[in-house]
Amino acid sequence: MATSTSIYGLFPDPASAERGRNALHAAGVAEEKVLVISDQPFEEYSFTQAEKKTKMYWLAAMGGLIGGTCGFLLACLTQTAYPLVTGGMPLIAPWPTGIVTYELTMMGAVIATIITLLVTTGLPKWSPQLYDPEVSNGKILIGVIDPPDASRADIQERLKRAGAESVKAASV
Repeated sequence: MATSTSIYGLFPDPASAERGRNALHAAGVAEEKVLVISDQPFEEYSFTQAEKKTKMYWLAAMGGLIGGTCGFLLACLTQTAYPLVTGGMPLIAPWPTGIVTYELTMMGAVIATIITLLVTTGLPKWSPQLYDPEVSNGKILIGVIDPPDASRADIQERLKRAGAESVKAASV
């Protein structure tokens, strides 16, 4: 398994962490290489709001549509495969068919949502991830995953100037 080295700074407060993230962007570090870890959310700061577009709504709707179709077919085909004497009532009963269709629609939407959530967040993470125990003590970790060798010194200097209490390198 190949290891990569990462550089990160531990910041004491969200304002300095914001400066650290901005310094990394000014250095030309790509957004997907910047890692932010904190023990609490700081929603008023932009360093915590790395938003990624997802198609979760559409995938959940598609899962619901597939689940509903399967539920309807299950109920209808089961009732027609073994026809019973119904005494003038419809062979395919609408209320039981509706209940099965509804339940499988919800199950399909929930399963599609959970799978989409796991895939888009990269969970479970089987490989080791960058972490420092100081994050549990209130520090904010701002780092660069596998930076180019030529820019390592510049990244360390920018993190120090932004207010990092300590700048470290780690292999993951």
